[in-house]
Amino acid sequence: MNSLPHNVVADLINLLDIYWDDPVAFSQDMLGFDPDDWQRAVMMDVAQHRLTSVRSGQGVGKTGVEATLAVWFLCCRPNARVVCTAPTKQQLNDVLWAEVAKWLETSMVKNLLKWTKTKVYMVGHEERWFATARTANKPENMQGFHEDHMLFIVDEASGVADSIMEAILGTLSGEDNKLLMCGNPTRTSGVFYDSHNRDRARFRTHKVDSRDSSRTSRENIQMLIDKYGAESDVVRVRVYGEFPKAEADAFIPLELAELAARSNVQPKDTVLHLGVDVARFGDDETVIAPRIGGKVFKLKAYNKQDTMVTAGWVISIGKRMLREHSQLRTVEIKVDDSGVGGGVTDRLKEVIREEGLQGWEVFPINNGSSSSRDGKEHYENLGTETWAILRDIMQESFSKHIQGKPDEIELPNDERLITQITQRKYRMTSKGKIALERKEDMKKRGLDSPDRADAVVLSFAPGRRSGVYFPGQRKR
Repeated sequence: MNSLPHNVVADLINLLDIYWDDPVAFSQDMLGFDPDDWQRAVMMDVAQHRLTSVRSGQGVGKTGVEATLAVWFLCCRPNARVVCTAPTKQQLNDVLWAEVAKWLETSMVKNLLKWTKTKVYMVGHEERWFATARTANKPENMQGFHEDHMLFIVDEASGVADSIMEAILGTLSGEDNKLLMCGNPTRTSGVFYDSHNRDRARFRTHKVDSRDSSRTSRENIQMLIDKYGAESDVVRVRVYGEFPKAEADAFIPLELAELAARSNVQPKDTVLHLGVDVARFGDDETVIAPRIGGKVFKLKAYNKQDTMVTAGWVISIGKRMLREHSQLRTVEIKVDDSGVGGGVTDRLKEVIREEGLQGWEVFPINNGSSSSRDGKEHYENLGTETWAILRDIMQESFSKHIQGKPDEIELPNDERLITQITQRKYRMTSKGKIALERKEDMKKRGLDSPDRADAVVLSFAPGRRSGVYFPGQRKR
């Protein structure tokens, strides 16, 4: 501390002496942060123990705890090092790191610390005494940190790859090296899951139910329960702070969909794929899903419109995407051709012919028809096979993510889409084939028709680029 002014040194000595083991008092006195009871318990566990893990519902205030603990540790340990991380830049920079800045701005210690976009450092000790923000996308980002006093804060820990978590754990070699993991419990495997299960004895663990927090919206909680069901995995994860049940008969696990919704994939392909699921009933949605490479863009969803309107929207979205992505050369439109979808298919072909749209092609797909030659042995019908294509892509991306490799698929962060993808069940037929749950049976369980999920699935259905033509396509 020799390079600091005498009055600053005196302030730091006082902070270390008074607040070394009391982050609750520090947050109240220095930051004006008044923690809830569960936040107090977590903060004291971080002060007194090496490993702390918190699973919670949404909106309970975990980011505030993480931010204030980062500032406390930085101010109350000599030559401290704090590493804050999260699975995505958006979560790290726009949420966690912004929260650190918010509490520093009006704090009693703001003159001791300087905040930048990637660092908060002790004035006069920029090289050794600091907190830093590092995205959890490479194990090497978490390596090379060695100090007597060190705190790792991992936000949305369920989404961090095991290889990265193992790199963090391997760095915690000092007596006053600590780890705080927080997040929604979206996965039933990995370091975060193990910290609340088989490795529970090594961690101080906390579960925070959104219904028990004064900071959450009761209206939003009830909306989630009414929409998805009190025992659904969505409510378990986002309200109760419980890990998903991961039912054996769920065709696509929630953890795969949650990861895809958090991913960031660059749309580099030259083909625009448009999946079109046409509503059959009044309350169902017609949905258009644009995809380039592994990235699915925001869905266009509406109901109570005729086939001409739907064809118009498909053409309009296709033309807009071509303007916005100059590398695109062709457009493949995959339409659910059963029922009223046949009219949309006919009209799209007419428009493409009338307007002379070069490189545009329509692929009518009948989900109730037989599987392709490759899938006939495994799947009862084409609809199940197309869902399996999406599931396999998501599983492969998940496996690579766990290994610290780039994600391969990105879905819109659309709650209805994620729910529809993960709530559809399957069964094994007497012939040993997999059969996807019928939409009618889903509605009997009180669920929405999976229109958004079907549109996304259709966008991944093979077309001309793959050289695969599904049987059941109507000849025109």
